[in-house]
Amino acid sequence: MNLNMPNTWSGWLKILYVVFAFCVALFLGAIKAILVGPVAGLILIIGNVGVILGLFPAHFAWTIYTIVNTNRFDVPLKVAILFAVPVLSALWLGLSIAGSVLLGVGYGFFAPWVSAFEAFRHDNEFKKFLHCIVDGTWDTIKGSCTVVRDFADICYHSYPLYLKEIRESPSTNELQTLRFIHIPGIVIVGLMGLIVEIPSYTVIAIVKSPYMLFRGWQRLLHDLISREGPFLETACIPIAGLTILLWPLVVVGSILMAIFSSFVVAIYGSVVAYQERSFRRGLAYVIAMVAEFDEYTNDLLYLREGTILPKPQYKKKKLSHSSELSVRDNHVRANRFSSVSTEASSIFMPTLAPSRSVRETIQEVKMVQIWGHLMHSCEARGKELIDANVIALADLSEWLKAKTGHEAAIVGIGLPSYSCLQNLLRSIKAGSDGIMLLDDVVIRNEDRPQDKLLEWFFKPLMVLKEQIQVIKLSEHEIRYLEKVVIFGSNTERMEAWENGGSMPQDPLRAAQIQGISRRLTGMMRSISKLPTYRRKFGQVVKALIAYHSEKAGTARLDPIRSASSIEIV
Repeated sequence: MNLNMPNTWSGWLKILYVVFAFCVALFLGAIKAILVGPVAGLILIIGNVGVILGLFPAHFAWTIYTIVNTNRFDVPLKVAILFAVPVLSALWLGLSIAGSVLLGVGYGFFAPWVSAFEAFRHDNEFKKFLHCIVDGTWDTIKGSCTVVRDFADICYHSYPLYLKEIRESPSTNELQTLRFIHIPGIVIVGLMGLIVEIPSYTVIAIVKSPYMLFRGWQRLLHDLISREGPFLETACIPIAGLTILLWPLVVVGSILMAIFSSFVVAIYGSVVAYQERSFRRGLAYVIAMVAEFDEYTNDLLYLREGTILPKPQYKKKKLSHSSELSVRDNHVRANRFSSVSTEASSIFMPTLAPSRSVRETIQEVKMVQIWGHLMHSCEARGKELIDANVIALADLSEWLKAKTGHEAAIVGIGLPSYSCLQNLLRSIKAGSDGIMLLDDVVIRNEDRPQDKLLEWFFKPLMVLKEQIQVIKLSEHEIRYLEKVVIFGSNTERMEAWENGGSMPQDPLRAAQIQGISRRLTGMMRSISKLPTYRRKFGQVVKALIAYHSEKAGTARLDPIRSASSIEIV
């Protein structure tokens, strides 16, 4: 029995250490949340609300102008959309301001708190205590400013680009038509959706919230006792303890997100009624979405399979989910709201499946890592193009001054398209079954992040990679493709870059290369509108400007050094 005493004392000391660490982190995190939370929260709330209200008149005017001037809609459809714009604008104001307030409060108060617990991942005891105090203070305030900056980029840059694409859509695109007789039905379906979906989603979420609360606690306590999931590493137990403590707030947040998402689901009923040209099918959609949400929550909480609510068929036929080469078309067609319950519901209902360890989660390839690799690739390729005198300082400066990346297309669209093309070519040359980035990181279908944003681009890129592989471009055709990707229709700049590429004599080959270029640049245009992209790409452009200036300064110093050496001799 005495032989087991050291092990017993060791176990008790470990438990006491975990309890002490949890209490210290909880206390210090609460102090940081009280001191830093109001500042960070106010920055985020005031910043986002200021952007929303400041740009609202411009957004409203741009939207009306686009609807009137686009050639994609006929007159009855334009009239219907114009009637819907005030309602949609009011919803945008209400939901965006409410969302900004909730985000500001949640991020401002909980980010410093969580950072206090994350400090216990460090090995050194002094570092743990130091990071427990320092982490989440200034970083949280900077994070609030970053969120406001990214949100402003979306509102000021991305949204006008979407509208511009609608206005300038080619006349070959299919004209969207509507008969005046369908307008009342579409409006009624939208109103019925709001009347039915919002209270139904709210009631379902509230009724099932107690089960979600206790089911989540059961899952977390099971992991704690069996040392699984987030409790596998001792250093991460304080974080998991905070999760148990704050799980009721997660449940409340899920209810609020369910209510917010019900607005989007409800409004989409008008779109279904328009697509199907049927008032009856629009109402069927409204009823079916309640059943879909109930069924999804049943599956998530391991309740009975299916639902007792009626789920009528609201589509004449299932939409084809064939791979598209255009990201925009792929987003519009393959992600229709026929699967709205699965896509929307996953936003506001956290998973209760058996959890993985924190270490496994950290090691998994994340969307943030892919963003980093893509930006690093753009910077490296940009330096190569600067060394080859393909990109000038004026091109880089033009991008910084331009309101949109399309106004400085060589850097804003051409550079990331060229970088992506090189990654595809490297993947083909290496025989990879995925997409190989510059740092030899390979993104495959089975281990890619399960992120909707990445899914919209990964499949079209894989299709494009296969097409390039099938047509077997020669070396001079690849060099010509590089020219087209960077400079587009700027023939003067294309001819000035002597990289050994020339237009194929065969019209079919030339058309294939032009088609690949259009699809690739189209993807990059879509990617350039995503959150955080403009800020991160702006850092790349500034780094390239610094590299260009350093190179130019070195070039100016070389003749001086040469002359000095001659004089000395």
